[in-house]
Amino acid sequence: MAPHSEPEGPAGASPRLFTWDEVAQRSGRQERWLVIDRKVYDISEFSRRHPGGSRVISHYAGQDATDPFTAFHIDKALVRKYMNSLLIGELAPDQPSFEPNKNKQLTDEFRELRATVERMGLMKANPVFFTLYLLHILLLDVAAWLTLWVFGTSLVPFLISAVLLSTVQAQAGWLQHDFGHLSVCRTSTWNHLLHHFVIGHLKGAPASWWNHLHFQHHAKPNCFRKDPDINMHPLFFALGKVLSVELGKQKKKYMPYNHQHKYFFLIGPPALLPVYFQWYIFYFVVQRKKWVDLAWMLTFYLRISFTYIPLLGFKGLLLLFFIVRFLESNWFVWVTQMNHIPMHIDHDRNVDWVSTQLQATCNVHESFFNDWFSGHLNFQIEHHLFPTMPRHNYHKVAPLVRSLCAKHGVEYQSKPLLSAFADIVHSLKESGQLWLDAYLQK
Repeated sequence: MAPHSEPEGPAGASPRLFTWDEVAQRSGRQERWLVIDRKVYDISEFSRRHPGGSRVISHYAGQDATDPFTAFHIDKALVRKYMNSLLIGELAPDQPSFEPNKNKQLTDEFRELRATVERMGLMKANPVFFTLYLLHILLLDVAAWLTLWVFGTSLVPFLISAVLLSTVQAQAGWLQHDFGHLSVCRTSTWNHLLHHFVIGHLKGAPASWWNHLHFQHHAKPNCFRKDPDINMHPLFFALGKVLSVELGKQKKKYMPYNHQHKYFFLIGPPALLPVYFQWYIFYFVVQRKKWVDLAWMLTFYLRISFTYIPLLGFKGLLLLFFIVRFLESNWFVWVTQMNHIPMHIDHDRNVDWVSTQLQATCNVHESFFNDWFSGHLNFQIEHHLFPTMPRHNYHKVAPLVRSLCAKHGVEYQSKPLLSAFADIVHSLKESGQLWLDAYLQK
């Protein structure tokens, strides 16, 4: 222990050397270290200033973060310049490049695959694809207004307009996801600017809120207390086989979980956006003083007010807005949960990057409709392994990922769209029953 704990010497002296045990001990709130390419960084103070959010980087405290670092940053050379001030040493020569419990061969071959993918140009976006995608959203937005302006505000044109606007909101949701992941433009600055436009002006939501939640989800998918997407456990749902049994053994019951596959239809898809997100996003930006986000959001509400109140009146606009959010919420929840809820949900076991993503994600079969309907999130496995990859290249890398998984015995799940929807309900029913069995066991 002593050789690894000496204070850093003068400039030019040998770097401090650490063991994995020493790094693992620095994962609490007071002191946080992580490892990238064998270099040890102290992020205790920096985590609060981390552009991607304090939580996402802190989720890797005490662990190797090489693969998530590579996955999330598009200008790694620039980021490394800022990291120099955080460098405190490196792993001792007798230490492996990552924790001994991780699959070395799988990790090494995945890193080779990523290098191959970059050489193939699959990390570069096709600007024509995203331009046309944005154009189709804007045309649908105009069509929704023209439907009411040309055909009047009777029931049929009103409902047609609502469906068109719901489609706009869902598709803009997938597009802002692309910009948020820095997968469209070559520079982070342009990605961030267009992200503000799409999520703020077209959807009325804050970019900072999305970043805060979504990057954590990608860093540690389906990891309890690290992935915000499963925060509905245990207050509303008992999720996953491990956590459900654990909850039952603790004799905790916040809801009748054995019926959660039924009440999911009431408090899940129809309610998330119109009931919860709609008020929470304003609380988020005000509480965190995200005034730029608030300004972008207000442009959305001003635009729909000026364009729809003259046609529908204030009450008519409120009704249209609620219907649109209701339809969008159903669309959003079924698509975003079909890839994760039926998969493995557990505490963070600090497994390797590939295993972390594969055990928490599954795919839905490729088709023109599935690709469009889900914003290419039917390729969830490829998206999680390469989060900055432009979505139009997922199908090109998918055979390479399947081959890697087959070689190492890692399950690669892909299923039909309706089966994926049904599996959400089936998994909730199963985990609810597991909770009940454990809860009743004496």
